[in-house]
Formats: sequence, C-alpha cells, structure tokens
Amino acid sequence: MRSWLKLTQWTVFGTLGCIAISVTFNYVYFFNESPALLTKALISAAIIPVILAGPLFFYLTLKLRELAIANHRLRDLASKDSLTGCLNRGAFTRVIDNFLEIRGISQPPVGALLVIDADHFKSINDRFGHHRGDEALNLMADAIRASLRKNDWLGRLGGEEFGVFLPGADLAEASHVAERIRKMINGLDFTAGGERRALSVSIGGAAFVQRITFADLFRIADERLYAAKNTGRDRIEMTLIPPADFAATAPLTVH
Repeated sequence: MRSWLKLTQWTVFGTLGCIAISVTFNYVYFFNESPALLTKALISAAIIPVILAGPLFFYLTLKLRELAIANHRLRDLASKDSLTGCLNRGAFTRVIDNFLEIRGISQPPVGALLVIDADHFKSINDRFGHHRGDEALNLMADAIRASLRKNDWLGRLGGEEFGVFLPGADLAEASHVAERIRKMINGLDFTAGGERRALSVSIGGAAFVQRITFADLFRIADERLYAAKNTGRDRIEMTLIPPADFAATAPLTVH
C-alpha cells in the first residue's frame, strides 16, 4: 500500500514540476505577446506535460518500484537458508558482527549467543531418509523461532546446527531462553516409520558484557556445546564471559 502511495506521489509531483517549468518558460517567452496568445501558450504549457509527463513518470516510477522489489527479493534469497527460512550462516555472522561493532563504539555491548545442535540427527537421515530429516529440521527451526524474544536473531549454521543471538540478554535470560528451546523441541510431534520419534538438542551458550568479536564468541559457545554433548546430550551448558578476563570463563551448567 505504501509503495503504491509513493508511486502516486512521484507521478503527481513530477508532473506538477514539469507543468511549473513549462508554464514559467512559456510565460517568460510570450510575455510581450498579445494576451490571447499568452493565454494559449500558458494553457498548452499546462496540458502538454499532463499528456506526456504524467504517463512517463508513472511508467518510470512503476519500473523503479519493480526493480526495488526484485532487488529486495534477491537480498532476501541471499541471506536466507532455503530449507528453514532462517538466516544463513553468512548473514547471521554479518548481523552479529555489525551489532558488536556498532554497540561497541560507545560502550561494551551486552548479549548472548546460543549454539544449538540436534542430538543423534544422523540416525534420522540414515534410517528414514533425508526428506524426513528436512522435515525434522523445519519443525525444530519453527520451535526455536517460537521460543525467542521479539528482537532475537535465528540462523542456521549448517547441517543440523542453529545459532541464536540474544542482544541485551544477561546469563540468566539466555539460560531461560535456552531451556525454553530445549523443552519446546522435546515436545515436538515428529513421526517417522509410523511412530513418534523423540527429538532433542544440546545447547551451548556464552553471555558477554564486553567488546568481543563474533569469532571469539562463537568459539566459546561452541566449546560449551561440546561440553553438553559430552555430558549426556539433551542439556544446556552456559558460561559468562567476564568483562576484563577472557581466559577465566567459569562455566555455569544448566540442566
């Protein structure tokens, strides 16, 4: 609706601008002529732009609108994972890098990163086929999406691994979101081979209150993910990255 309103505005104001220029030119050019000739010149100066400029402005603005829509769709396709509709890894990384860079200019940024990996997912693909695996991934992506806050970002990092960025979240908030995700996925109704199959995820997370790069943040969250995998799966491992001590990260485990 707004795009059509802008198209109309460009057409109207563009045509009025042409009329103003044309009328001004004819008024100056025919000023010393007879009143009758001046009147005809002004009328023609107003009518011709309406006949010519109006349709031309409408056509050009319409084509520019179509081009803008096409470019938006291309950007959307380039940033989205084709299967789940989440941000792809490249777009997800860029979004977080931009957040960390911009917020870090004036003060240390605050937030958390969750790395989520489906447990025993290879067995689903091997036993029931990749099409059922894709179905399970879509179900998990929808469950994660439904568990997030309004301004959180979800990305598919590759395979059965997802990333969630929680801007402004402290360790307690991030742990709460992670647990909500874990429970939502536990409760999914996924059927394969005629039976309901349980789905679960392991989640590693890192909350931060300092300037940090995405690479370092991901490395620490990924380490927590492996800790969750190695201690039984279907669980959460979270850590707080202290403001000034990168090495002394004391992990907080949340079951």
